[in-house]
Amino acid sequence: MDPKVSIIIPFYNCSYVDQAIQSALNQTYKNVEVIVVDDGSTNFTEKISPYKEDICYVRKENGGTATALNRGITTATGDYIAWLSSDDHFLPEKISKQISFMLNHNADASFTNYDIIDENNQVLIPCCGMRFSNLADIYRAFLLYNVVNGCTVVIKKKIFDNLGFFDPAYRYTHDYEMWLRLLVGGYKMHYIDEVLTKFRSHEESGTRKYQKEMKLEMSKIESHYRPILAEYIKQL
Repeated sequence: MDPKVSIIIPFYNCSYVDQAIQSALNQTYKNVEVIVVDDGSTNFTEKISPYKEDICYVRKENGGTATALNRGITTATGDYIAWLSSDDHFLPEKISKQISFMLNHNADASFTNYDIIDENNQVLIPCCGMRFSNLADIYRAFLLYNVVNGCTVVIKKKIFDNLGFFDPAYRYTHDYEMWLRLLVGGYKMHYIDEVLTKFRSHEESGTRKYQKEMKLEMSKIESHYRPILAEYIKQL
C-alpha cells in the first residue's frame, strides 16, 4: 500500500479555507488524511462545516501557526506530513508526484516550485520560486535567504521525532527556522522543478501584514544558523 500522507491545514479566520480543504480532498493520491486545525477562529468557521465528515477537525485556543502545525503533527497518523495554508491550494497531483519522487530518491523531505495567485485564483507570477539543479546549490542559497515555500514541502513525520516541532517563539518565520534546523541536522531537502502549489497573495496575508516582525525574527534565526550551515557546507 502507498504510504499515508497527512495534510495539515492550520486555520485562523481565513475566508479561503474551503478552497484549501477541497484541494486537499481532490488529491489523486488516495491514501491521505486531511487535518484542519482551527486555531481559535471566530470567523468563517461555517466554511468548514460541509467537510467535517471527510476531514479530521481539531479546535484549539489561539496560539499561532506553529502551534497549530504542531497540534496537527501530533494528531497525524500518516508517514509523511504536508502543510497547506488555509489561503493556498494544492494541484490535484501534488501529493502523488511528490511522494513518487521521494520514494524513488529515498528522500526524507522535498519541496517544489509554486505560482503566486490573487484573490480570484488568477496567476500573478508563474513558477515564482528559485530553481535548483543540485543539493549543494540549495544549501548555498540558504546562506542568503529562505528558498522554501512551506506549503510546497512534504516531509517524513519521523523527522519531527528527531528534531522537534516548529518553534512557537517564531510566530511568523517558524518554517524558516525549521528548514535550517533540518539542514544543519543532516537531512537533505530535495527540489522538484514543478509547480504543484498555488500561493495566494491578498490583503490579509501574514506576509503582507507583518513584514517588520518577520524581518526581526529572520535576523535572529540567520545569526544563529548561518555560521553553522557555512561550516556544514565546507564538509560536503
